[in-house]
Amino acid sequence: MSGNMSTKMKFRAHETFFIRKGWLSKGMKYVRQTEGNVFIDKENNPMDTLGIGSNMVKSLRYWLMAVGLTEEKPSGKRIQTFTPLGNLVYENDRYLEEEGTLQLLHYRLSSNEENATSWYFFFNEFNLFEFTQEDFITSIQNYIQMKTKEGEKPSGTARTLGDDFSCIINTYFSKKTEKVSPENNISCPFSELGLLTLLDSKKGLYKKSIPQGQSFNPYVILAIIADRAAGIREIKLNDLLTEEKNIGRTFNLDTITMLELLRSAEKTGELKIIRTAGLDVIHLTNPEKTFLDHAEKFYQSINGNSK
Repeated sequence: MSGNMSTKMKFRAHETFFIRKGWLSKGMKYVRQTEGNVFIDKENNPMDTLGIGSNMVKSLRYWLMAVGLTEEKPSGKRIQTFTPLGNLVYENDRYLEEEGTLQLLHYRLSSNEENATSWYFFFNEFNLFEFTQEDFITSIQNYIQMKTKEGEKPSGTARTLGDDFSCIINTYFSKKTEKVSPENNISCPFSELGLLTLLDSKKGLYKKSIPQGQSFNPYVILAIIADRAAGIREIKLNDLLTEEKNIGRTFNLDTITMLELLRSAEKTGELKIIRTAGLDVIHLTNPEKTFLDHAEKFYQSINGNSK
């Protein structure tokens, strides 16, 4: 649990719409074209510009910020600007075709405790690997209760939390059926990350799944480790696995898969795994390198390979 008992939480800000294929790219395109005014333009209705209904417009505005592509000033004119990560994605992979881009955005979303509280909770605090909606709601209600100061009204009703649960399922689980034509395929790009499996549709039983190790570029893993380490050189393997917002929690990893990812990251020369004298740690070669440094390196590594 984080020591900071901030009770700022946000539920159901997505208007019940999960991220549709093409949404984030379209959002970024118009944020760039309109110098960030797309959602507040008095002359051009955002519904016409974006070609989606008004609730979807609100939803898209929220999602661009929740996944860390854009930000808005808390007061004054709420113009959207790209975050440093947003700039990087826009320049290198604006159609979100790289799995690494989705993994970086998933990290930003699942660690967004304040504005995507249910997502944060689902990956970082919810310890059941197999679960139903009821399990999720019971657990998150306990979590909210615990985080709510005395005399404050707990946020999130069973209904909004249920909507969040459905939205999480639709974000990470794709109901691919043969009957769906490509233009009706509204699955979320994050469903490609392999983080969720349906176990029993009658019971509504789902399972967090471990993605394939080879689906990760080492620099994506390094970006997250660096972001959490914040300049520290030595990190325990167990912290990488179990600490909130770290690689283990973010991607449902078990020890074996995590070691596979760390060995591949070790080949970049950016970290060393040390398992001697009762120590199970990694040493970061350049602890001053940031999330963004490694994310840039990720794009260089794939662009270099494709030349």
